[in-house]
Amino acid sequence: MSNVHAIIIGTLRMSKYRLAGPAPKRLHENELLSQLLYNRGLTDETDIQSFLFPDYDTHRHDPFLLNDMDKAVQRVLLAIRQDERIAIYSDYDCDGIPGAVVLHDFFKAVGFTNFQNYIPHRHHEGFGLNVAAIKKLAKDGVKLIITIDCGTANVEAIKEASGLGVDVIVTDHHEPSGLLPEALAIVNPKLGRYPFKELCGAGVVFKLVEALIAKGEFGLTPGKEKWWLDMVGLATISDMVPLLGENRVLARYGLEVLRKSRRPGLHHLLRKARTSLRHLTEDDIGFTIAPRINAASRMDTPEDAFFMLSSTDEGEAGARVEHLEKLNNERKGTVAAMVKELKHRLSEMLELPNVLVLGNPLWRPALVGLAANSLSEEYNRPVFLWGRDGNGVIKGSCRSEGTTSVVRLMEAARDSFLEHGGHHFSGGFTVKEEAIFTLPQSIYDAYASLGEKVIADETALIDAELKLEDVNQNLVRTLHSLAPFGVGNPKPLFSFRGVSPSKVESFGKNKEHLKLVFEVPQGRLEAIAFFTSPEQFKKEPEIGKSLDLLAHVEESFFMNRLQTRLRVVDVI
Repeated sequence: MSNVHAIIIGTLRMSKYRLAGPAPKRLHENELLSQLLYNRGLTDETDIQSFLFPDYDTHRHDPFLLNDMDKAVQRVLLAIRQDERIAIYSDYDCDGIPGAVVLHDFFKAVGFTNFQNYIPHRHHEGFGLNVAAIKKLAKDGVKLIITIDCGTANVEAIKEASGLGVDVIVTDHHEPSGLLPEALAIVNPKLGRYPFKELCGAGVVFKLVEALIAKGEFGLTPGKEKWWLDMVGLATISDMVPLLGENRVLARYGLEVLRKSRRPGLHHLLRKARTSLRHLTEDDIGFTIAPRINAASRMDTPEDAFFMLSSTDEGEAGARVEHLEKLNNERKGTVAAMVKELKHRLSEMLELPNVLVLGNPLWRPALVGLAANSLSEEYNRPVFLWGRDGNGVIKGSCRSEGTTSVVRLMEAARDSFLEHGGHHFSGGFTVKEEAIFTLPQSIYDAYASLGEKVIADETALIDAELKLEDVNQNLVRTLHSLAPFGVGNPKPLFSFRGVSPSKVESFGKNKEHLKLVFEVPQGRLEAIAFFTSPEQFKKEPEIGKSLDLLAHVEESFFMNRLQTRLRVVDVI
């Protein structure tokens, strides 16, 4: 599932930081860029050149190297020739939905109309193919199902499809575990000999489209498929796949196409959010586009996001954006109500435990992670929250305060869970029905038994120490050459030592954001921390008091106003 905020925004405060050691040799004439390349493990000249100058034609791989691609292409071309009904069955997140748009747009472009899109309901159907959906599609006359971002683990559902005379082509990127389904084809970079294993779901289906264009005689304008890279770039950046290798090509070129996008839905969405299309960055995807796409499935119907992205009609696209905005605001309101209820429950406790474990069967599991993130920051301790989905299953999310490993906690309390997983600072779980009442004590006991082992042995890397006056256009150009940032290519983190703010102020509708202002030779330099108050840092910033600032450097185009500023990560 998409968790783009945790990766791109980078506001998670940690207990340990270390300054990167100096590069042993000059890797680039720009000294800072040389250091940044070294910090990212790029020391070979060829690797450096392909990273700094990714080429669309030479730095991608042949789609026919993907597992079962030949079989998949032959079956789709047959369905097109015989006008068989095809169902595009995609996941409901910010990978599956853009991927569904790619295949939808391809079919439209080649004049094939006998298809339908199906996106499962997150709350009632859950992730992946399900038997009920298969039966419904078969009843609709579907003869071929093409999955996007799901299917590798859906053995029973695909067996049901086969029994009903429906072929299934799986396009997916999830790690296979155990028995593979008996699908007609499983196109997944984790299987077979494909040279790059880390494509996202939309990336895989884009490779299918490339292969179909190569083998089919559709008469498309050469390069037509490049217009669909906007969806591939959006998904690649959103889905926490490493932005290296082929993904770096897809993300960078995807952003270029997004900035020129012809999709009226995106135009409406970004105008409403007062975000510049021409200067769109990976941060804008994380802050603006992805949350609204995900809000559709978190709150009700993922189709709303699909139609917003795929519609070519201005009026319909505008209406979809308005509805998504409404859903996103409802999502914010629902999460705020959850947080308010949780704070009330916590206020009635005589003493707060080291780990907060709470739930409510009326809460949607899709929303509890957002509330857990808020509480972990405010109460500075790990948080486990749960709700009940539409099938009666108790599911939850957990967030660390930045030092505790929630994965180690869950592993130590494994008897309470049906499933659990994630990484040190963020995870998800499914609770055994009989364990829900003992879950808090089980996690408290796990915390106590682990002792110091509960602390995640991760340290945040500071890329370099800079002076405030170093924040200028030369620095911005250097950073642009490394973008886009994400998994595998973190946004550079800089240390500014012994600096004193001339202003410390809260801003925003509810004064929920923090701004520090510094006086520099070129004027004023602002440092921003969203959804943060001064007392949440290790050292509370005060006017005129010296502090050490850890921050990213970024450009903002909010309301068409260009501003170079700092994004605060920590104050120590």
